[in-house]
Amino acid sequence: MGYHLCNQLKDRYEEIFILDIVPIEPREYPENAKFFNVDVRRIDQLNEIFCKVDKIVHAAAALPLWKRKDIFEVNINGTKNVLEAAKNNHNERVVYISSTAVYGIPKTHPIYEDGHLSGVGPYGESKIAAENICREYQEQGICVPIVRPKTFIGTGRLGVFQILYDWIASGKKIPLVGNGKNRYQLLEVEDLASAIGLMLDGPKDKVNNIFNVGAEEFKTIFEDVDSLCQFAKTGSRPILVPASLAKPILSFLEKAKMSPLYKWVYDTMDKDSYVSLDRIKDAFGWSAKYSNTEALINSYRWYLDHKSELKNTGITHRVAWNQGVLGFLKKFL
Repeated sequence: MGYHLCNQLKDRYEEIFILDIVPIEPREYPENAKFFNVDVRRIDQLNEIFCKVDKIVHAAAALPLWKRKDIFEVNINGTKNVLEAAKNNHNERVVYISSTAVYGIPKTHPIYEDGHLSGVGPYGESKIAAENICREYQEQGICVPIVRPKTFIGTGRLGVFQILYDWIASGKKIPLVGNGKNRYQLLEVEDLASAIGLMLDGPKDKVNNIFNVGAEEFKTIFEDVDSLCQFAKTGSRPILVPASLAKPILSFLEKAKMSPLYKWVYDTMDKDSYVSLDRIKDAFGWSAKYSNTEALINSYRWYLDHKSELKNTGITHRVAWNQGVLGFLKKFL
C-alpha cells in the first residue's frame, strides 16, 4: 500500500517520507520519497521525523502471522506512539489505516461503519483497540480519519494471494470452503490509495470520521475465482469443499504450524463479507475504479511477470509465504 500511495501522491507533495523497519527498493519509488528506518514502537524515532512533516498516514501493522505479543506491541502501542508524536509536533492530521477485520463475522450485510465490532484473533482485537485510541485523540482535537479497507490486492501483493496465484499458474484445482455462493468483497490497492488521498486533503470536519473502502462490483467467491482461472487459461478451476470438513482440518494445521492460513482466512472463506460504501461516496463522491475480478487479474499478471524473482519467504504481504503442508496437498490437485 505504501508503494502505491507514494507513487499516487508524488506530484501533490514536495517530499514524502517513508518510515519502516524493512528497507525499500529505491527504484520502485518516486524521487521525492525518502526512506527512514523507524520503528513505531520507538516514539523518540517518530518525534525526530514528525517535526519535519505536516500530514501522516499510519499503516504500520504486525500481520496475523506474527506472534500475539508483537501484534499488540506494534498495532496498539505503535498507534499510541504515532498519535502522541503527532500531538507533540502539531501535525495537521493522522490518517489511520484500520481493517474491516474489526467487524468479525457479522450476520447481516452490507456492514456499516457504526456496526458491531468483534475482532477475530489478535490482529482483529488489536485493530479495535487501536481505533479506540484514535477516538481518544479525536476528542483531544486531533484530526484522525479512520479508514477500514477490505482485503486489498494489486501489483506487488503476495502473501496468501501468492498461494492462490501459484496454484492457478500450475493448473491446479482451487479448493473453496463452503458452497461458493457467498459474496466476498475485495479492493484494488489503487482505489485504496485514492481514498487515502481524499483523507489527506479533504476538509477536517468531513474527514474526521470512519470510512469503509471496498470494490463496488463483486460477485460470488466462486464466480470471481472462476473468472481469474478462465483468464489464466491453465486448466485451473475452483472446486467446493464442505466447511464442516475443511475448517477443522485447517484449524488443526494452523495450530500445528503446518499451514500459513490463519483463522481469519479460513473462518470467513464461506461467509458473506462486504461493506457499505455510502459514507465515503456521499462525503467525497469517491468511487472504486476496479471490480474484484479486475483487481485479481491485475495482481495475477504482476505475479506472472515477477514469480521468477520470488526466492524468499516471510510473513508480510510483499513476499511469498511458505505453503507448508499446502504445498504437499497441491501435488494431488
